[in-house]
Amino acid sequence: MKTMAWMRGLALAVFCGAATVAPAQQATQASAPATTEVGPVTNLPLPRYVSLKASEANVRRGPSLTHRIDWVFQRRGMPLQVVAEYGHWRRVIDRDGQGGWVHYTMLSGVRAALVTEPVLTLHAKPEAQSSERAYLEQGVVARLGACQNGWCELNAVGHSGWAPQSAIWGVDPGETKE
Repeated sequence: MKTMAWMRGLALAVFCGAATVAPAQQATQASAPATTEVGPVTNLPLPRYVSLKASEANVRRGPSLTHRIDWVFQRRGMPLQVVAEYGHWRRVIDRDGQGGWVHYTMLSGVRAALVTEPVLTLHAKPEAQSSERAYLEQGVVARLGACQNGWCELNAVGHSGWAPQSAIWGVDPGETKE
């Protein structure tokens, strides 16, 4: 059974065109998640976070228009994680690990975050003792700003402030972003 899982992983790596990043490239990707894999089409890190550009996007079983549509993402700005590339198609997953293949034109490089806590307090500074600016409910999608020292700057519905990285999805733990 372990051999079958290993072979499937190898087949997926070959299908997705897995590659490693040369040490010189790793230095230029300091703010990216710690990864040694890049996409065969874009040469961008895998996995990486993006957001949904369109208000609706078909999620397909495979990377072509002939594959069945499993469902439709219906939330512009929703953060997604790209885990594979094939031609003009990107395999994405959402916070729950559900996903499929989406055409690259439906995605944006603009980073977003999804609030995972029941109520999230936005602070004036990246520290718990700073004044409170706003409260966001679970499920709110916010535009992601800078991330440093375990805190990220968020902007949602006209309110901005800093929130702990652990309270949002759409950024890796310890990731820094300017």
